Amino acid sequence: MGTTWSVRLVAPQDIDHAAIYAAIVVRLDLINDEMSHWAPSSLLCGFNRSARGEWTALPPGFAMVIDHALDVAERSGGAFDPAIGRLVDIWGFGPPGAMPMPSAAALQDARQMSGWRLLRYDRRTRLLRQPGRLALDLSGIAKGFAVDAIALMLRDRGIDHCLVEIGGELTGHGVRPDGEPWWVDLEDPPGAALPLLRVALHGLAVATSGNYRRGNHNLDPRTGRVLDNGVVSVSVIHPSAMLADAWATALTVLGPIDGMAAAARENLAARFVIKRQGGVAERLSPALLAMLDG
Repeated sequence: MGTTWSVRLVAPQDIDHAAIYAAIVVRLDLINDEMSHWAPSSLLCGFNRSARGEWTALPPGFAMVIDHALDVAERSGGAFDPAIGRLVDIWGFGPPGAMPMPSAAALQDARQMSGWRLLRYDRRTRLLRQPGRLALDLSGIAKGFAVDAIALMLRDRGIDHCLVEIGGELTGHGVRPDGEPWWVDLEDPPGAALPLLRVALHGLAVATSGNYRRGNHNLDPRTGRVLDNGVVSVSVIHPSAMLADAWATALTVLGPIDGMAAAARENLAARFVIKRQGGVAERLSPALLAMLDG
């Protein structure tokens, strides 16, 4: 996925750490082989190259991601969209690398072959139909899925206490050896003088979407253009890292007002860092305020 991962765990002294490490790598490689838009041999890239009208059978994990991605796309009014690979590429944020500013004609062409509403997905058979030249890009949800998948794999191996992190998305289960929960500080943009916000990841995950690491690379799927709506970052706390990941992206695109309204409607614990003259400010959703008060 082009990023790093780390796992902290509490396990019996006789555990085979090498075997656990190997199992994590195998699981991550499998997810990458299915859902990476950077690996030409991945199932996702195979779907992107498939002919119009061709159906692709999805493995269970890929199917789960598509199912939830389409649900968040609908609930967010398209602010999150797993089918904007062509737009990502022409703006220079995808595998082809840096690109010149797209022309109006190129942008219109990419928009015509993009969008979650063009997809046809049969949940019963786990078949996904290629409408023609559409490209999936699951970078806004696959990392979160991988975080959940590793935590689940560890629990299946009898490891109930762990902190899993991939590219800054985290989930925590159980407690640390000292009995404390897995405390995590929410990430702040560089130079931001904001109050420390520390959360206990005890059966919870956190994901952050921001534009301060790689520059402004946030696309609005509804317009196909790079957006600058005053949002610097959004962090979402949720039992599912996959959904925290997707909703952090959606709320970032929706912006300070519509995003906060969506967070309230969906009962999402979210922290917005927004631009203010001379600096930044934070806004917390009702669900997050209630969590902190609790």
